[in-house]
Order: sequence, then structure tokens, then C-alpha cells
Amino acid sequence: MDLTERVIAVVGLGYVGLPLAIEYGKKYRVIGFDIYEPRVAELRAGKDHTLEADLVGMKQARDLYEQGVKNKEQRPIGLTLTSDVNELKQANTYIVTVPTPIDRFNTPDLKPLLSASELIGKTLNRGDIVIYESTVYPGCTEEDCVPVLEQFSGLKFNEDFYCGYSPERINPGDKVNTLTKIKKITSGSTPEVADIVDALYNSILQNGTHRAPNMKVAEAAKAVENSQRDVNISFMNELALICDRVGIDTNDVIEAAGTKWNFLKYRPGLVGGHCISVDPYYLAHKAKALGYDPQVILSGRAVNNSIAKFIADKTLKLMIQKDHKIKDSNVLILGVTFKENCPDCRNTKVVDIASELEDFGCKVDIYDPWASPAVVKHEYGKELIAEVTPAKKYEAVVACVAHDQFKSFDFAKYREQGAVIFDVKGFVDRNLVDARL
Repeated sequence: MDLTERVIAVVGLGYVGLPLAIEYGKKYRVIGFDIYEPRVAELRAGKDHTLEADLVGMKQARDLYEQGVKNKEQRPIGLTLTSDVNELKQANTYIVTVPTPIDRFNTPDLKPLLSASELIGKTLNRGDIVIYESTVYPGCTEEDCVPVLEQFSGLKFNEDFYCGYSPERINPGDKVNTLTKIKKITSGSTPEVADIVDALYNSILQNGTHRAPNMKVAEAAKAVENSQRDVNISFMNELALICDRVGIDTNDVIEAAGTKWNFLKYRPGLVGGHCISVDPYYLAHKAKALGYDPQVILSGRAVNNSIAKFIADKTLKLMIQKDHKIKDSNVLILGVTFKENCPDCRNTKVVDIASELEDFGCKVDIYDPWASPAVVKHEYGKELIAEVTPAKKYEAVVACVAHDQFKSFDFAKYREQGAVIFDVKGFVDRNLVDARL
């Protein structure tokens, strides 16, 4: 089958799937599918709450399809958006971009992935290819997803249908390393299918692909990418804990050590988000299943998960040193998203700081101009304030996220009023802060 005959269904229209559907929609017939009808309605209205989509490109891709239908083209290209499962039957190539979270026991939660596989299995035809982009552990596609596809399709893997794996590399809020400008890993369940998958991605990418020898290698590579960052950040977080006891500034230490040519300037901080705080658990899960205890990976996770409590406890100690009464004291937290200049609140650790302070009786206000109050309330049960009231006095201000809007925040005013200033991200004038990570 020629590439131009590929009808692509992108299953899951979140941070990963929507940009993919838009780019493919400029060259191929694409069905953008999501089970959540309000999400589809939002996109049809030309809006995207994730702020990741090229809305102009989405309109162009949708217009291409409408023009093709109007001109009675036999095989129109372009993008349509739907939550109707029946429309997936038109596809011969599926790309799965659903979430792969962890549960409260830090165990991989494959329910969204397996549900998507079941849904696709019911529409699968001979010769179809199913490509997974969702983060998994090595072997998951063949060991967990393929049996579901076989069960609900009645077809046999690598005889009637085929699979590929190309891990997502979306970085929320990053407008430089976008989908078309990065290098993608590709793989397929047979050499021939690997060629097709590789060619398909190369047709929309500017920097090409890296073809992995098999799907397990591609799956492992994705887990390793973020586990490596997690471990490196955990070392810096541990350094921050040590420096706090020594009584020196971690950032000063990093700047001094950074004068060596091969030193990597990782910074301490809260580790949340959809990848770095989750992917290591997928790799650890597979290792444990094979009888190996991944000590470095899990120790790194333990350190990073302890930082929110350290920040809260340090803030409370500094408040006591300034003779502030802890119970009923007002604390302002700036930022709740997991990183700067994006609305993504997934797995944010800022709420852990707020909860710890509240446990000690503090009255915590959280302000974030990027975050959705409805999402924060639904996911974490926390209320956001609409704005910082200038007349309100705070006993502590914790700057958690370096949004551009916060760089002009009047920290000096609160410092003069006796508030403790804790700078988590190192963007506040150091002469105004009582503590930094």
C-alpha cells in the first residue's frame, strides 16, 4: 500500500495526539478520535485548553477535508474530529496516544491503553497497522496490547495485522522543540512494517527519525529518557538537602562545579508532570517483574517525592524563627502547574506543599494565572484565588513556578512586611529570599 493510501486514526486528542493529528492531516486523511465528547466539541469550536495545538494548522487540515468532499475527490485528505467509534472503521493505520498513568501504589495503570486497544480491535481489518505512542515498559505492546487486539478482532498478529511503537516526545509549553522539529524513534513488529512506520513519521518531521531494531528497544528508550532525568534531578535535590544542613546555597555550589567542562548543570526542584515523575515507575515495574530490584531508579523517586515536604517544613521553621504564629497564618503559593508558562497540572507536587502547610493550620492561597481553577479543584480539591489581593498580609510566600508573570511580582513588599520568602525555582532576587532549593 502506498503511503498516500494510508487513512490514519489518531486515538486520543490530548497533548500528544492533537499535534500529531494536525500534522498528518495536512498530508493524509486523518480521523482524530477522542472518547471525551466535550474535548471534541472544544476542538471543533477552534479552541484548545492545553495551548499545545497549532489552531491555524488545525483549521487548515479540517478545511482540506471539507474542500475535498465538496470537490467530490475520491480520497480527500484532511482532518475530521469525532467521538463516534464507527468512524474508525475507515482507518487502516491507528496511532494510540492515550494516557498511561500510575495508580496510588505507583503501579502502571494500563486501563486507558487496554481500553483503546479493545476499541481498535473491534474495528481492525486485515493489513492494518496499530502504532503506539503512549509511554509503556519494554514488552508492553506485544505482551499486553497485542492479545487484546487479537481477542477483539479475531485476527492474528504479524499475519493479519501489525504493530509499531514510536514514543511521544511532547514537552508541554515548549514552543521550540515541537513535534515536527524533533527526532522521533520508530519501530515495527516486522522489518517491512518498520519501514512503513519510519516512512510515515519521516513524511512530517524536519529532523528525521532513529529506527530502533525492535519495539522493545523503542519502549525501553522512552522510559530511560525520563528516568535518567529523574535520577539526575534527584541527585541535585539530595545535594540541596545536604547544602541546607551545611548552610550554603545549592545554586552557588552548582555554579562553582559547573566550571568543570564535563559537569552537567541539572537543578534541584519539584518533579511532577506527565513523564519524569511517572515513567521511572514503568521501568521499575518491568525490572521487578523480572526479579531485579531497581535501587537507583526507586531511590531517585523517593528523594524527589520528599522535596515538597522539605519545602513546607523549611517554610514553617523559617516562620517560627520570625516569630510568626503558624496556626491561621496566611501563606501565598505562586504557581501550581508542574512547569512554567504552561497550563499543565498533571502530577504537580505544589499541591503537596499546600496540603502539608494546611495540616499545620496555615491558611493557604494558591495563585496561578496559567492553571484552570476547575481542573485544580477537580483533580486536587484545591481552590485557586483569582488574583493576589494587595492589601492582604502573608506570613510566607512560596514561589513554586517561574511563570513570566511572577518575575515582576513585588517580593520586596512582602519581605518588608516580615514574610518568609521561599524561592523554589531560583528566579527571585536572592537578596529578597530566606531560602532557595
